[in-house]
Amino acid sequence: MNSVMVIFTITKAKSKSIQIGTEGNKGNEEGQKKMKLKHIVPPPPPFSPFVTFVPSCSKTLACIPMTPIPMKNIPSLFSIVCLLLTTTAFANPEVPGKPQEKPIALTNAVIHPVSGDVIDRGTILFDKGKIVALGKEVAIPEGAEKIDLDGKHVYPSLFDAWTDIGLVEINSVRATVDVQESGQFNPNVKAIVAVNPDSEIIPVTRSNGVLLALTAPHGGLISGKSAVIQLDGWTWEEMALLPEAAMHLEWPRAARGRNSDDEEASATKPDEVVTKLRETFADARAYAASRNADPNYPLDARWEALQPVLAGKLPVVIHADELIAIQAAVAFADQEKVKVILHGGYDAPRCASLLKKHNIPVVVAGVYRVPRRRGDDYDAPYSLPARLHEAGIKFCISSAGRFGASNVRNLPYHAATAAAYGLAESEALRSVTLSPAEILGVADRVGSLAAGKDATLIVTSGDPLETPTQVTAAFIQGRQVDLTDRHKRLWKKYEEKYKRQGP
Repeated sequence: MNSVMVIFTITKAKSKSIQIGTEGNKGNEEGQKKMKLKHIVPPPPPFSPFVTFVPSCSKTLACIPMTPIPMKNIPSLFSIVCLLLTTTAFANPEVPGKPQEKPIALTNAVIHPVSGDVIDRGTILFDKGKIVALGKEVAIPEGAEKIDLDGKHVYPSLFDAWTDIGLVEINSVRATVDVQESGQFNPNVKAIVAVNPDSEIIPVTRSNGVLLALTAPHGGLISGKSAVIQLDGWTWEEMALLPEAAMHLEWPRAARGRNSDDEEASATKPDEVVTKLRETFADARAYAASRNADPNYPLDARWEALQPVLAGKLPVVIHADELIAIQAAVAFADQEKVKVILHGGYDAPRCASLLKKHNIPVVVAGVYRVPRRRGDDYDAPYSLPARLHEAGIKFCISSAGRFGASNVRNLPYHAATAAAYGLAESEALRSVTLSPAEILGVADRVGSLAAGKDATLIVTSGDPLETPTQVTAAFIQGRQVDLTDRHKRLWKKYEEKYKRQGP
């Protein structure tokens, strides 16, 4: 990759603002003539400079129009430039896996299909990214690659049903957080196009067996559309398993995004918010009627994005924890005739009959939480999955929590804690594999090991819900994935340091 050179000077202007321009040029047009550019770039709007980055081997200087910039905006400009440079410099070095070229047979393995009984000393065969067969007696075609696992375990990939992986690098560094847009109503936002395939968090997460995740926007009232992604690929297009998985809606008490400073959202009364939501859905229906009546009616990206929701084709993930919020959200969904998935669900067991009546599944927003009320049992968050299962509510477990994408790797331990507090071990495993796939509509491709499904699986030294277990190999759609990551590189680095120091 060519390095990047940016050359600019900063001079004081009489208006007490700053002018940024090319070195040795007095103005935009004059500078462009000296650089022999073929076209004159029209001056940009006030306070909207742009930078043209050029390879360092080029003789052309970076061109920044002579637009007055207020002094207070200069730090932001430098932040942007530095971010672009550091993002390029520190992208993770792991190379995405090659497409599967020939059949692969994993033999002598303990196979955990999740959707069926465990197969001891079995074989799983996959070709062209799909599982062909699994069992004790599997015919292995000539020319297939045989890998003897010597008693190791094979599981479907772990699946986190709510994250912001790929949208956040360092939660405390605002320039690396790209989880929400300004404004309260953004149904046209698509998380998938903002996913960074070079995030250092992705290889770390893969190393613990999580190869699938829902990455979602948040903040505002209607946050936008989430996507189900595979944690390997050169681009977001290659990573996308389901580019548009659900629309995300923050119920009034959760109107503020976790990283939002939006005072308007926090100050709005719940009833006013619900009224605005109803008006939004009504406007979207009116827009659809107008478009049907007149194909030349102007397009509106926001209302277009809501049409699959109104048609019942795209579910709405409503973020709500408290009983009154859950009841209000279900009533809203019933009146609007939309499909709903509840995210959070702290008080979901208290309205189990309501959720079962409307067939609403719950994505548990992390097991590692504290009780919400003084009178709650200390282990209320830990036992929540067990109580949901006992009540007959369909659910899955996500790692959603304080540190966001950085801790998606700990997903199996959320399920393990739920198992320690009453959830059956088989259900705990299901809650982070097949259940999220079923809830998000991709169970025909992932979530369990069965013929015809994607060969997206992991090989482990034991139970993935136990911390000593190591993931020794991983495959996404049949291609073997690199399990190196930043944590392992640093471990090897400092291991070598202390070896050199001697005893």
